[in-house]
Amino acid sequence: MVLNLSVLRAIKKLSKFLNHNLAGAIALVGSGEYLPQAQALESELLRLAISRGKSNIFIQIPTAAGREGADSLNFWRSRGADQGARIGCEVKYLPVLTREDAHNLQWIEDVGSAGLIYFSGGDPVHLADTFRDTPLWSAIVSAWKSGASLAGCSAGAMAFGGKIIGIRRSHISEGLKLLPDIEVIPHYDKFLGWLPDRVSAAIIRPDADKTLIGIDEDTALVFTDVWRKYGRGKVHILRGSLEFS
Repeated sequence: MVLNLSVLRAIKKLSKFLNHNLAGAIALVGSGEYLPQAQALESELLRLAISRGKSNIFIQIPTAAGREGADSLNFWRSRGADQGARIGCEVKYLPVLTREDAHNLQWIEDVGSAGLIYFSGGDPVHLADTFRDTPLWSAIVSAWKSGASLAGCSAGAMAFGGKIIGIRRSHISEGLKLLPDIEVIPHYDKFLGWLPDRVSAAIIRPDADKTLIGIDEDTALVFTDVWRKYGRGKVHILRGSLEFS
């Protein structure tokens, strides 16, 4: 059977449509991961992934806090377990602390069926450096493209972008480029009060041409079919443009 050019174009267009609509949600969260006030959002992210064939599994990735010691990691593990109990899902904790850990075959398998994969806060540069160009990061991106919801809070949200804007230490680093045309400042309402000069410098940075987003605490910007704001605070488009509801 020979297909004419118009049919081939229609098939290609349909394929792109289906691939786009199979991809999971992305949540950029300003603060408050795993807390009761985030339960509704995290439940919805998991529900959406389940509707796309994923399992009722919530994966915690605490890499950004990996240099803070055992007490910090145990804190995040406990907080995530509590949220999983409130939501009513299985929780898997993946302590990916080094690049070698990001080659762990069992963890690569675990992310494939998970409904929600969540990167919590800490150091975004350490997070990006640990995951960049690793099999586990590739598996996470593939899981998202096939329907898993992917969330990053604070450092996690920063690391998903093309560049990581260091407000506390005034430096620019490479992100994971999941969203290459976006840069994120989490805790925006707090940072604006603490370090207004550094926030201003990030906005007017002369070498920057990407969309810069400030996300207030207890607030999230979530993409499904369009971008939407969730939570009590505001989302600020500080440079460039991005439409959301």
